[in-house]
Amino acid sequence: MGEYVRDHLELKRILDDERKKGKKIVFGNGCFDLLHVGHIRYLKGAKALGDILVVALNDDSSVLALGKRRTVVTPADERAEIMAAVRYVDYVTTFSEPTVENMLKLLKPDIHAKGTDYTPDTVPERNVVRAYGGEVAIVGDPKDHSTTAILARLKDLKEE
Repeated sequence: MGEYVRDHLELKRILDDERKKGKKIVFGNGCFDLLHVGHIRYLKGAKALGDILVVALNDDSSVLALGKRRTVVTPADERAEIMAAVRYVDYVTTFSEPTVENMLKLLKPDIHAKGTDYTPDTVPERNVVRAYGGEVAIVGDPKDHSTTAILARLKDLKEE
């Protein structure tokens, strides 16, 4: 089972120790507000790229700042607890910035894994990752699942 690490400097120390043991660090990020099969397939694909998978979750304020929804369904601490229970995930943390660039600069994972709604050349943080010598990888299944779609289906159920 994964571990929720709130302190980013502590997480850096942990990952530096893992790296010294020869472990390959993979980094993924997202909101993961309502965990669904698309998320699981993404996490499984990310974990397959290395030894240690770190997942950074948008905190509640940054989820709302993305402008896709008016509210968060699952609070960040609960999302972190759920994510840490996923067998592919080794470490979970949260972030409040608009992007994970600062976290990538601090942690310097070997691979930054993004979902199939991106290509290696459209990942917003690609230049940051490449600047420190990391790789960008695209993993998971086609973007056929989304939290937004689940919420719409739930709304439809309520109206029936």
